[in-house]
Amino acid sequence: REDQSCFTWRILREDSGRIGSEKMDEKGNLKIMPAGDRGMVAEFGNVISIQINDQVQQLKKCLSNEQIQGVLELQPTFRSLMIYYDPLKISYEELEKRVRILGSAETLKNHKKKRILKIPCCYGARFGLDLRDMEKHTGLDRDEIIAIHSSVDYRIYMMGFLPGFVYLGGLDSRIEMPRLSTPRVKIPAGAVGIGGNQTGVYPVASPGGWRLIGGTPVEFYDAGRQEPILCRAGEYIRFVPVSLDDYYDIRRMIVKGEYTIDILEEEGEQ
Repeated sequence: REDQSCFTWRILREDSGRIGSEKMDEKGNLKIMPAGDRGMVAEFGNVISIQINDQVQQLKKCLSNEQIQGVLELQPTFRSLMIYYDPLKISYEELEKRVRILGSAETLKNHKKKRILKIPCCYGARFGLDLRDMEKHTGLDRDEIIAIHSSVDYRIYMMGFLPGFVYLGGLDSRIEMPRLSTPRVKIPAGAVGIGGNQTGVYPVASPGGWRLIGGTPVEFYDAGRQEPILCRAGEYIRFVPVSLDDYYDIRRMIVKGEYTIDILEEEGEQ
């Protein structure tokens, strides 16, 4: 399994490094490759786009629905799907045939419905440690930065790095920010940050080098919850600015089990 893990990490690293490329590979050709003796990679392109990521998510859904004997785990990335399987139950050749059928353009139909999670975010205050530096770097004032950051529905391209960590696409280039030259030793859970041309939420306390602009009281990961991870790849996140008082009010409601995240479903092109 060690070879597969290294292979998967290489794919994730390469994908995340190209998140700035939103040009679509119009062909969206499916390429299937072995990953060790228990893994298979189904790749739809070499750029990052919503259309390609839709194909990845749809193939994952189709494979899950098929419940193919021997398929153990499915790990979607920006542009590919890692498939772990048991070669004693299904051969590589047989699995490849099944994946090619399910991964055909006729099978993978794009869904036009967007599932959007509205996430409250308190910008600045004690959470936005890097807002002042962002003002200097971008030439924008804090209100403009907040307005830009909260105006986008961010696509969750994939999950990774930490349990519940979301890789979000769609950050406005005007508020892109280089990572810290020296990462912080500990960033609190719920911190909302920007790293390069990505934005995201730290689901648990951890070291990190992203620029912090705010914080959310919502828990993206809770091991005691029936569904520990809040969201899934393919969904969207919309940050909703709230005051510091609102932040603590929502936090108290969450502790009491009284808070429900507002979820929207919208029709239209993703």
